[in-house]
Amino acid sequence: MSSAAPTAPDAAPEQAFLLADQVNRQAWAVRLLAAVRRHRADLLVALICTVVAAWLTHGLWPDPTGRTLALNPEDQTLYEWFLAVDARALLGDFSLLTDRLNAPDGVNLMANTTVIALGIVCAPITLLLGAPVTFALLAAANLAGTAVAWYLLFQRTMRARRLAAALGGGLCGFGPGMISQTNSHLHMTAQWLVPVIVWLVVRLLRASDPGPATPPGPDRLPSAGPDRRRIFSSAAGLATAVTAQVFIGEEVLFLAAITLLVMAVSYAVVDRDLARRALPNFAAGLAVAAGLALLVLGYPLWFQFAGPQGVADGMFSPAYFSADLSSWWTLSPLSVAGSDESARLTTGPAEYNTFLGWPLLLVTAACAVWVWVGRRRLVLACVVAALVMGALSLGPEVVLGGTRTALPGPYALLAGLPVVDGALPMRFGLALLPIIATLLVLALDRALRSTGRARRLVPLAVVAALLPVFPTPLPTAERPAVPEFITGGHWQQCVRPGGVLVPVPLPTPKEPWPMRWAAAADAGFGLPEGFFIGPYGRGGTAAMGTFKQPTSALLADVARRGDQPAIGDEQRRQAARDVDFWNASCVALADDAPHVESLRATLEQLYGPATRIADAWIWRV
Repeated sequence: MSSAAPTAPDAAPEQAFLLADQVNRQAWAVRLLAAVRRHRADLLVALICTVVAAWLTHGLWPDPTGRTLALNPEDQTLYEWFLAVDARALLGDFSLLTDRLNAPDGVNLMANTTVIALGIVCAPITLLLGAPVTFALLAAANLAGTAVAWYLLFQRTMRARRLAAALGGGLCGFGPGMISQTNSHLHMTAQWLVPVIVWLVVRLLRASDPGPATPPGPDRLPSAGPDRRRIFSSAAGLATAVTAQVFIGEEVLFLAAITLLVMAVSYAVVDRDLARRALPNFAAGLAVAAGLALLVLGYPLWFQFAGPQGVADGMFSPAYFSADLSSWWTLSPLSVAGSDESARLTTGPAEYNTFLGWPLLLVTAACAVWVWVGRRRLVLACVVAALVMGALSLGPEVVLGGTRTALPGPYALLAGLPVVDGALPMRFGLALLPIIATLLVLALDRALRSTGRARRLVPLAVVAALLPVFPTPLPTAERPAVPEFITGGHWQQCVRPGGVLVPVPLPTPKEPWPMRWAAAADAGFGLPEGFFIGPYGRGGTAAMGTFKQPTSALLADVARRGDQPAIGDEQRRQAARDVDFWNASCVALADDAPHVESLRATLEQLYGPATRIADAWIWRV
């Protein structure tokens, strides 16, 4: 019996498929290599900015969970808690009114500087590696990202030479105010969307301009008119960027909007023909952008000002947070040529916003004069905006060398305006970094395109002015480890997820350290009291933190002084009322608490015998 040999399946289709796949991969690799070669200069600038940002924050990198920014650890604790709470959006557990702090009332996240968008985007990092790692990454990424974004704006929109654009972007990303704000203020350093907003506004303006009105003739075509498709796409993009910035940092958006408004008015005064031609379509585009943005932002903004735990006013004194006039020509202590003695001219290490130094101011003024002829409209807009924002930074009363002069400052005109008068005056000085950078870029670009002495002298003068403000690495320090009771998940033995844990002593705005416990547990439990902005000032105005309950005040006094108070029936009844008010499941005392033995003895008199879990004593209440 014979049978035919089985025929091998036809391999031609499979081979053809493999060959096509290989060709596609090779083509993709060729396109990628071509893109890298085409943008290698831009990639090099981005790499340099990333290296500089990593170097400036390198003190955090050996161990982000064990290191902290030495000059402002309280705010770093707050932002790590924000990041942990925001990350819970990935778990489907997120609300604009969070119950993970200030139990039982909660905290309005929109009324606080919560960087919600950044927290949600970085949620996988936070949940996998911890909030301190996310904080360290964002501290560096905000600096590098802001510098690169401004570089691209200068290079693509202003058509500046790459060297000029890179130096300008570097000043925007690594200037004194940015380095100072990096001491824990993530909402102020996340400025990489500002150049995008500026580009979209410029794009909208260009699309709105139909061009000079020239009647058609034998050799002339009629004006093409405004580009309505581009107007709408610019408005939609602007709405998207503004919406994102609101959920990153509203104060940065506010400063950018004021600066752009001043520049737009100045530009319109000089070029009235452009204003007349473009204003109707430009205003319509802005109206479309505002309408689209409000579709998303309407409820969150209402929630911020009128929702539960919302605040409608600022809580910081404009008179206290005013820039000293002499700080403008002084170098920041965080710059290579700065001195620690100049720190007396501001409120703290996170607010060296106006410390530009006299060399940079003089060179900038000279550059503005030199490029005036060719770029009169843009230079005038920059100069006017710089003067206005600089003047507003001086606050309601001018301070010179630490002494109040009784001379009213322009900021006094904003007194009583809702929302606006809540802005910190000295932060208006941050707007001058991109303004000064723009003037320097214009001068450098003109010099690099010339063939005379200016080609050498202008870059030398600009570099000489920038060198004194070159930043130094941010100081860091070790921080106490979070108790193993938290990091090992032992807290779940006495607190259900989402329940309330009472750490002893309780967190306060000046000592928020127990909030690190919650951040380490991915905000798996709530805390009473804490560090936040809420309506606990006089008459329901904004205040930092909340009222202390009697038991909390008693325990804080023991932690501060170490004296063991007399505990009677009234204190026990009050302690029971307080844990009921907090809806607490558990009270916890870690071994590293101050005066731990006195606190433990006091707690045992209040709540009875303790239970030992890992490195903490707990009381189930």
